[in-house]
Amino acid sequence: MVNLIWVMMALIGIVFAAANGTMEEVNKAVFESAKEAVTISIGMISILVFWLGLMAIAEQAGLLHKVARLFMPLVRRLFPEVPPGHPALGYIVSNMVANMFGLGNAATPMGIKAMEQLKQLNGGGDEASRSMVTFLAINTSSITLIPATVISIRMTYGSASPGEIIGTTVVASTISTIGAVLIDRYYYWKRTRKGRKP
Repeated sequence: MVNLIWVMMALIGIVFAAANGTMEEVNKAVFESAKEAVTISIGMISILVFWLGLMAIAEQAGLLHKVARLFMPLVRRLFPEVPPGHPALGYIVSNMVANMFGLGNAATPMGIKAMEQLKQLNGGGDEASRSMVTFLAINTSSITLIPATVISIRMTYGSASPGEIIGTTVVASTISTIGAVLIDRYYYWKRTRKGRKP
């Protein structure tokens, strides 16, 4: 569906440009955007390789395992339906840690694995379970300590101080995560209360 929307937007833009006689500007914008996308990608690859390397070192040193153990009590409270020791908890914690360091690309595979495990716990049904909704809310908002991707983009465009956004990112992402969890819990409480009514 999303692909269809993008195709329709591109076609409508081309038809509109042809009707207005602005195809030359559209062609110029397409090539400039492609060039800019390559520049941004190369900048992002360098910073992601750096942080993924640090994550690999931290994993080999056992630091990630310690961080995961630190977050496990919180994760168990957020996901009470998931049995202790279930693989889903490990994937959830790994996803959260990767998002904390701004490694969205590294967090995605772990997030997919976590959802697969949560779906199995849900009996493979199409309706999302409470844990799946909670995980989606946390993953979408995700507390970020080091916004590596945004820092790399700022570096690519010659920012004088690429890391100055760290403080505001920590505050904003913390507030968004707390808000996401509160809204998730409120709607869960509302749904269970509605289900108890005769």
